[in-house]
Amino acid sequence: MIDFDFSSPAFVVFADAVENKAALFRLIANHASRIVDVDAGTVEDQLVSREKLGSTGFGDGVAIPHGRIETLERPFGLFVRLDTPVDYASVDDLPVDCVFALFSPEADGAAHLQALARISRRFRDDKFVAKLRGARSTDAVFALLANFEAADAA
Repeated sequence: MIDFDFSSPAFVVFADAVENKAALFRLIANHASRIVDVDAGTVEDQLVSREKLGSTGFGDGVAIPHGRIETLERPFGLFVRLDTPVDYASVDDLPVDCVFALFSPEADGAAHLQALARISRRFRDDKFVAKLRGARSTDAVFALLANFEAADAA
């Protein structure tokens, strides 16, 4: 069972280009504030704070920035696909074009880590990431991402 809110194509963002990682985090924060009852500044601060601990770019053009936010009632995910990859200081030094941001309530530590593990497993699947990169609409990306259950069982 998906344990975070990813309930509509509104949680998918296609972006032409962002200047840098800071601009990407701003894009994520602003979009999150439009679809979830959360302050954009708080989201951006969480992303920046977490990134100071080490890059959330884990390689092959994929990053999973994440944070815990006190005011959230339930976790949510937001996917961003960039037309132009951005330098992210990833572990393999490759730029990033697929970003899945996860946010959880402050007190949701174990569930947050479990959701991160599930997302990470899915995004380590080269075939799955290739499908995401090939998808041409928010609906197509949403369909791929919303079906974590079937993907975990496969």
